[in-house]
Amino acid sequence: MDVLRPTLIRIGGRVYRKNLIQEQAYQHEEEEEDFCAGPGDCADEPCDAFVVEETEKGFQCRVEVPSPLYKYIIGKKGETKKKLETETRTSISIPKPGVEGEIVITGQHRSGVISARTRIDVLLDSFRKKQPFTHFLSFALNQPAIQEKFLQFKEEVLEKCSKDHGVSSSLFQNPAKLHLTLGTLVLLNEQEIQKACDLLQRCKEDFVDQIAGGKPLTVEVAGVEYMNDDPAMMDVLYAKVHMKDGSDRLQVIADQLVERFVASGLMLKEWDRVKLHATVMNTLFRKDPSAEERNNTMAGKSSFKERESFNGRNILKLFENFYFGEVQLDTVHLSQRFSSDASGYYATSGRLPFS
Repeated sequence: MDVLRPTLIRIGGRVYRKNLIQEQAYQHEEEEEDFCAGPGDCADEPCDAFVVEETEKGFQCRVEVPSPLYKYIIGKKGETKKKLETETRTSISIPKPGVEGEIVITGQHRSGVISARTRIDVLLDSFRKKQPFTHFLSFALNQPAIQEKFLQFKEEVLEKCSKDHGVSSSLFQNPAKLHLTLGTLVLLNEQEIQKACDLLQRCKEDFVDQIAGGKPLTVEVAGVEYMNDDPAMMDVLYAKVHMKDGSDRLQVIADQLVERFVASGLMLKEWDRVKLHATVMNTLFRKDPSAEERNNTMAGKSSFKERESFNGRNILKLFENFYFGEVQLDTVHLSQRFSSDASGYYATSGRLPFS
């Protein structure tokens, strides 16, 4: 890392500098990191992002942390917690593993409590980014007519292109799970799921109702395109999606939803705009039919190494303009990864209806 251009992390409207001080094996081969707020010393940070209470013995601050993240504050053999307490002259109380609750920071000096809280915030933000996503915002594209056309596409591709390198039936999406992914989320307890549901409702009131006009969006699914650079070595083939009336309302809703979720801290910003696409073939499905790929370059790099690509040149030539059909989009789903409901689509933790 260039010391003159350190990695900057934004949390709650504040900017932090991340300092990597050692690269040693940590739980699940993760690196132990140290963080400092910047510019200036952590202890001098103004406490405008959280509440510090004055008590009879000094000062105290509470922070809600999902139980799966406790281990990152505790560290290997408790080393991270001890270091935080020593350097900030505080005491950090953490609930028992698996028990949801608040981490409580206490200390005689207000500046020490602020420093400990700041460091915990940055640690948690860093390690949260390493968690596999649990939910994603989606539009379902599994209406019967679309499924029927998708199965026709699959049958014709296998009939005409099965001799092409890597092409097999295992590459195709489950028709009941056809969808558009708007963005992925890491929601680690019921409180975070509820927070996401509440945010969906606010988005509906703030802008979705106005843009959609209280009616479903009529969308056409037509044509196929691929993700990487070489059509002879494809990993993902997707169907293109556009509004039938030629407007950009679907794109605007998708972009504004992601913007709100990123601002809330529930979603990572991955692209400037949402890429509206419906995956129809994916080499991840060879080994895991339930696989969902995060729209993230880091996740992509690690997963691509383990893939066997397929030659999609003939598929592009023969099916470039394949028409999958017209569909009415009337709900944004907060979908659970690795799940199914009665229809075969992903189980829903929350929803944003247009009408």
